[in-house]
Amino acid sequence: MERPERLSLQSADGAQLNLDALYQIAPSCFTEATDPKTGKIKRVVNFDVLRQLLGDDTVEDATEAYEFNWVGKQEARAEVLRPINKTLRPVKEDSVNWDNTQNLYIEGDNLEVLKLLQKSYLGKVKMIYIDPPYNTGKNLIYKNDFSVSEKEFLLKSGVIDEYNNRLVTNTQANGRFHSDWCSMIYSRLLVCRSMLTKGGIICLTIDDSEIENVTAIMNEVFGEVNHLATIVVKNNPSGRSTTKGASISHEYALFYGADEDTTLGRLPRNDAQIARYKEKDEIGAFEWVNFRKHGGYKEDAPSMYYPIYVKKDCSSFRIPKLEWNDVQKDYKVLELPESDEIITLPIDEQGRPRRWKWGLDRALSSKSEMMAKKDRSGEPTVYIKARMNDEGMLPLTVWDDKQYSSTEYGANLLKKMFNASYFDYPKSLYAVIDSLKIGNLDKESIVLDFFSGSATTAHATMQLNAEDGGNRKYICVQIPEKTDSDSEAFKAGYKNICEIGKERIRRAGKKIKEEHPEAKDLDTGFRVFRVDESNFEDVERTPKEYNQGELDLFLNNVKSDRNDLDLLFGCMLDWGVKLSLPMSSEKVDGKMIYTVNDGDLVACFADKVTDKVVKAMADKQPLRVIFRDSCFEQDADKINIYETFKQLLDWSDENVKNNIRVI
Repeated sequence: MERPERLSLQSADGAQLNLDALYQIAPSCFTEATDPKTGKIKRVVNFDVLRQLLGDDTVEDATEAYEFNWVGKQEARAEVLRPINKTLRPVKEDSVNWDNTQNLYIEGDNLEVLKLLQKSYLGKVKMIYIDPPYNTGKNLIYKNDFSVSEKEFLLKSGVIDEYNNRLVTNTQANGRFHSDWCSMIYSRLLVCRSMLTKGGIICLTIDDSEIENVTAIMNEVFGEVNHLATIVVKNNPSGRSTTKGASISHEYALFYGADEDTTLGRLPRNDAQIARYKEKDEIGAFEWVNFRKHGGYKEDAPSMYYPIYVKKDCSSFRIPKLEWNDVQKDYKVLELPESDEIITLPIDEQGRPRRWKWGLDRALSSKSEMMAKKDRSGEPTVYIKARMNDEGMLPLTVWDDKQYSSTEYGANLLKKMFNASYFDYPKSLYAVIDSLKIGNLDKESIVLDFFSGSATTAHATMQLNAEDGGNRKYICVQIPEKTDSDSEAFKAGYKNICEIGKERIRRAGKKIKEEHPEAKDLDTGFRVFRVDESNFEDVERTPKEYNQGELDLFLNNVKSDRNDLDLLFGCMLDWGVKLSLPMSSEKVDGKMIYTVNDGDLVACFADKVTDKVVKAMADKQPLRVIFRDSCFEQDADKINIYETFKQLLDWSDENVKNNIRVI
């Protein structure tokens, strides 16, 4: 029997994920070849076949093409494909309700975190909400290896030669900072794109400094056809002065869908909007609206272009006899109005003719929904019953509610929570909630924010769940950026932004539960994880590189400061199991067994496991089984245990190979 494979112990290989996705839609362009590294057979792409499948829509090297480029883009793209040997370590002491919560708070560089989460959350995130740092022209804290120095930038841009001779004059020194920022956001968007579900939505907020660049990047990563909206958010009513003579009072929220079928959701109506629907009939509440002034469409729809004759005393109205002219693509009116009738056509704000909201067939069949009535100017016209859409209102492209969209509201909320000011421009809680609402989230969706900052997204997710009984989960990621030693936050004991974010979630959760006692099952907890180096020592060396004292690394390559939970969550990441799943542990024959989600994964890391332990693990009907090399005294014990699983679970050799891993 072939031995089960070892876990890869590294993040997802981006190139392999792309190959897997391509195989799903074009398997015929794949063939098999021997992997020179492992000697095993693997799938590879036959580019000649792929070109044939794509027909004329391929290019080798276009001298002119419509695309957005910057210095460092290729390096950023290459970095996305490169796996990393890091892990996420659990921090139970910072967590809240560790055993039962499904929310995650992760400390570390978000590119590394996204790579580590990619296997477990591939296609599982319904909405991504991010507020990346705005480009101030200073060095970024997210400083990756593919960012370039000033000299590298000038060399690649053709500004200087290798001897530092200037080739062009009047250069813009801040071009490098645009390139660094573009590389930073580009790499992260490329990785997170694969984590969106079908119908998923990403919202990115940005100011003027990079709006053009990030729009071009979003169009490339998500597809211009999947752009849903660019919403202007008036986030600073008093404005922010600039040297150019304008006071900036807004930012942008860019919404993109994961695919062409994705649409934005609706926002609930407020009390004033609901109050408009005062009248009722057998169908429900409605209001009368002027069909002429409020029912017109600009679209070229001939079946919606017809006159309505209204009695001057508003006693009745009618649609005259019409004849369709297929050449002119319009109706010919066969009847003139009577002397006591006037002609009504829909008009726009400038008084120009438009199309009716309803097509002719619907107007003829819906006369009970219409009536003749004089408008405010005393002119006879037609009114229609406008009914309240239960799904709510389409979101406007300008959000200017002073209370709910401004950073001033966000700052005041945080100040009230902490009795101090720790953030200059935190997002408004309700602006984020509205963004989540139009993200078409169902009540079990996962929301990801990998620029968590003050943790507004976590707060908004809990608040929304409390209001509508949802069970949405959040994943917040934040680099532990140090607070300034002169800041109020530092003096209050918060040494980095993560400490403030976690405390905000604790306080927000407590307050939400106090305000919503009916939400007894509301999840206000979170599991904390921290990016760290691999759980395992590097043992990939040649025999000559080892000294006698290091040979034990082959038997036990786990770092001395790591415990069972470190290993368990590392295995969950490597095998694509969500970190939020419930888990339990029990001792059998003195050995600890860990069970994730009633058998999604069962693990034992103890030395010298016994038959009782193996049987107890098999009794859980596991989908995946993890052992550590030290569980077995010799290879024969390993084979015996695999045979035991085959017998107890009726597994084949292939099942053992696929379902059991060793670290």
